[in-house]
Amino acid sequence: MSTVTLEVEVPSQFPADRVFKVFSDFDTIAPKVLPQVFKSIEIVQGNGDVGTIKTLTFGDAVPFTSAKFKVDGLDVSNNSYSYSFVEGDILMGILDSISYHVKVVPSDGGSVFKQTVKYNCKGDEKPAEEFLKKEKELYENTYKALEAYGVAHPETYN
Repeated sequence: MSTVTLEVEVPSQFPADRVFKVFSDFDTIAPKVLPQVFKSIEIVQGNGDVGTIKTLTFGDAVPFTSAKFKVDGLDVSNNSYSYSFVEGDILMGILDSISYHVKVVPSDGGSVFKQTVKYNCKGDEKPAEEFLKKEKELYENTYKALEAYGVAHPETYN
């Protein structure tokens, strides 16, 4: 099994704990700020902690319909979150899973949102470069939309 890794880094002027707090509300915020990408995210099993299984229904701007993902790790004190897509057309018939690790790290005057995405391939076929480029842009734009939501709602995300 081969793996293709994608690294995403987006700097923020906000402290790491504030950025992570906004990201922690992804399931609620993403469908509000990017409904064309994320139609809905619902818990199928669990309470949001490690082991929780969720269903994501994609919007019209994405070439996929739905996916199931599992929370693999959650460490609020280190602003870290891991999850894996394990089912759905997002796996494109060529992937066993897609693993995500998000960590928000402090930096001078703010923080950096870091996301590592691992596409775990079934065989030799890998996601196309053009697909990976679009994915990276989507992750960056999603982060920026979440951050803008946090800025617009300081009473919740301060």
